[in-house]
Amino acid sequence: MSWINRQDCLIGEHVILEPLSLEHVPSLILAANDGELWTLWYTNIPDASGMKAYVEFAQACENRGEAVAFAVRDKVSGNIVGSTRICHWDQPNRRLEVGYTWYAKSYQRTAINTESKLLILRYAFNTLDAIAVEFRTHRHNLASRNAIERLGAKQDGILRNHKILADGTIRDTVVFSILETEWPLVEPFLTSRLTHYQS
Repeated sequence: MSWINRQDCLIGEHVILEPLSLEHVPSLILAANDGELWTLWYTNIPDASGMKAYVEFAQACENRGEAVAFAVRDKVSGNIVGSTRICHWDQPNRRLEVGYTWYAKSYQRTAINTESKLLILRYAFNTLDAIAVEFRTHRHNLASRNAIERLGAKQDGILRNHKILADGTIRDTVVFSILETEWPLVEPFLTSRLTHYQS
């Protein structure tokens, strides 16, 4: 798979996913402040002092062909409300992960997440020609695990003692995936879920 045009935005009814840049840093700081997201034990969201490095790391991964990072913009308010990215992109094997996803607290459990996932999955399967898309989360993050399952992903397994976190604790990582053969059923399912939200 050749490299892509990073000028493109992914646009839905509720959300716009636009290429992540350093210009987004102030807005991302405001979004993370909504709920003090960096204090949550099961996430890796930076505070104000770390947001610039967070974006620079995402850009470095993009430059190596390993990621495609987005800022998430609420289409109604125009506000940047979070971030998401394609990561660990194994281009020869047409496999990738959707991760580093977070939203301001006031935008969680809204159409923003469902439509963001729908847009990024369409992009992964239809444009990047992926044969599998992974989602990973902390074993003890039950809310995230349930949300991933609601997308139509299936659990592949658990990577035990997978990561040593910043606080020194060891994370078991639960791996889910959607295969290209499953995508034709998952796409209309996610589209139908959006009808439960008001525009």
